[in-house]
Amino acid sequence: MTHAAEDLGPGPEPVDVLGRLHDATRRAGVPGPAAVIGDWLGHAAILAPSIRLDAGVAPPDRPRGWWFGHVSFPDRVAEAALPATVGGVTDGVLVFDGDRWSYRSVTAMPCPEWIRACVTPTRAADPPRPWTTAWTAPPRAPHREAVAACLDAIIAGEVYQACICTRYRGELTGAAVDLARSGIAALAPRKAAFLSGTWGSVVSFSPETFLRRTGDDVVSSPIKGTVPASTDPTVLLTSIKDVAENIMIVDLVRNDLGRVAVAGSVTVPELLVTRPAPGVWHLVSTVAARVPPQVGTGDLLDATFPPGSVTGAPKLRARELLRRWETDARGVYCGAIGVVEPDGDLDLNVAIRTVEIAPDNTMHLGVGGGITIDSDPDREWQECLDKAASIVSLEHPGLGHPGV
Repeated sequence: MTHAAEDLGPGPEPVDVLGRLHDATRRAGVPGPAAVIGDWLGHAAILAPSIRLDAGVAPPDRPRGWWFGHVSFPDRVAEAALPATVGGVTDGVLVFDGDRWSYRSVTAMPCPEWIRACVTPTRAADPPRPWTTAWTAPPRAPHREAVAACLDAIIAGEVYQACICTRYRGELTGAAVDLARSGIAALAPRKAAFLSGTWGSVVSFSPETFLRRTGDDVVSSPIKGTVPASTDPTVLLTSIKDVAENIMIVDLVRNDLGRVAVAGSVTVPELLVTRPAPGVWHLVSTVAARVPPQVGTGDLLDATFPPGSVTGAPKLRARELLRRWETDARGVYCGAIGVVEPDGDLDLNVAIRTVEIAPDNTMHLGVGGGITIDSDPDREWQECLDKAASIVSLEHPGLGHPGV
């Protein structure tokens, strides 16, 4: 499906346009915006100016527009605070390519004036409205017990590794869109996303690409291996535990993509690359494949979801054990969030560093890490704290933070 593109020229940063769209849609009484910001299908941002996001609308193969939404981690979904799947389709989006905005539409209609006004460069950007968060850290003991159980399972040969997760609980005073704007501006994550509706909101500061499809080419960039931002990242490359953890998941992702890829097309163009993320350094690899044209979004997800980096190896047995070991349902955390374009191209993050906000403004923030035979329970706990630190310490510009 083709779509027309209208150049709108230079304009404000995506987080400021997101705020303007939110205000404009509230005044008009129509559904609010959705956004993916950072590195999405080669763009710095893709924004749906107004989109109704409903429960149960899964990523389609070729939407009649642009699909935005999330798919939750598939286990214990009945226990989660937000719907298992949320999505919606819009026929027009704003696209930012670093210095210019464009409006793209499947109807070939010109950009509506109210949307054009939101990207005008002559208007000063309004700061996010005041907001505060109050977080409660998870108890340490259940996580240690889960790590110990995982180590026993590794020794027994049931799994090679598994990702053990816990979660923070919190309360938000203010609007989710303002938390998103402040956090994206402060953290600059590679795969940020904002979704909202009557069901609640999702604010994602993820650094990880789960699946990106352009034409028949698919890539996945699993993250395994983490140290605090203050640490020399080269220690990841000399860590037996982190290197082994990453390579195991690379093999798992190769196997997953191999189920739908053209024979012989699965490659690993990047192996064990250190990259910065909010508050930490990560060890990242990239697996690439070519898929036949008849393989759609549903086929890709059937073969690869949930992401290997947040489950374990072997994946099915790890999931069975995680359902017993973890005290809370993961919900959107460790699922996927993103966009599908009219031609079937898609970009989905791994929903880590992701805040789930219920309609009553209660929040959840999942954190976790991969456990291998070399894991130390105390270091694994510290890794959880390190991953959460940049988010739980976020504050509105000009306002203090109440702490954890």
